[in-house]
Amino acid sequence: MSASASASTPSSASSATSAPAPSAAVRSAVVARLRAAGCVFAEDEACLLVSAAGSAAELTAMVDRRVAGLPLEHVLGWAEFRGLRIAVDPGVFVPRRRTEFLVRRAAALAGPGAVVVDLCCGTGALGAALAAALGRAELYAADIDPAAVRCARRNVAAAGGRVYEGDLYEPLPAALRGRVDVLLANVPYVPTEEVGLLPPEARIHEARVALDGGADGLDVLRRVAADAPGWLAPGGSLLVETSERQAPMAVETLAAAGLTPCVSRSEELYATVITGTRPPGRTV
Repeated sequence: MSASASASTPSSASSATSAPAPSAAVRSAVVARLRAAGCVFAEDEACLLVSAAGSAAELTAMVDRRVAGLPLEHVLGWAEFRGLRIAVDPGVFVPRRRTEFLVRRAAALAGPGAVVVDLCCGTGALGAALAAALGRAELYAADIDPAAVRCARRNVAAAGGRVYEGDLYEPLPAALRGRVDVLLANVPYVPTEEVGLLPPEARIHEARVALDGGADGLDVLRRVAADAPGWLAPGGSLLVETSERQAPMAVETLAAAGLTPCVSRSEELYATVITGTRPPGRTV
């Protein structure tokens, strides 16, 4: 989970609607309202809102919600993630564009039919996107937040994925132990004292459990890493997102758990991913 708000550059995709096309004046008025509210990508957001609204009244209501601070993705009900339209329900963590880098790294490690687990899955965007990239996958996901679980079940349905409600590994089928090829864990990594510094879109409209990573931001990562070797197949990998500042501690955490760590960075997406691989010959 990230320390920034959900307002990344909006998708240019739009929803089909039978409503008459709004006039240029209407679009300009929407842009002006969004810009006055501090929306950085006001023009792009206006296009999405106008396209999604089925009537003038609905457009006004949607703009009102956005201006009031609701994340754009919650207003629209979806977010674009690696070319997929991911359903996003109110209160559920919005998938960030930078996390596409984590999926890209995971796709480079696995092939079709891989056993994939998406922990702290939120909307299920990571698992759904990886399954789409691989063509097919045996996909499982879990989250402690009931609202996230309901949302994720809709998003992973196309891949035949299963979503479980519970704390980290606890709800997963025991038969997965030692079989997981790719373990995605976009754990919360914002230090507790910094949660209050997040933009309102995140700290007000997303569940705190999806943001707060404890005193140094690594509490959940430590728990995930400690048990990862028992779930990973020999040669399987755990992938987590973290901040550049936290990366050295994250590397130490994965190494202490018996995984071989590797750091990858994307300057384009301002993303840092730590991969921890279970050595093929090591028993757990």
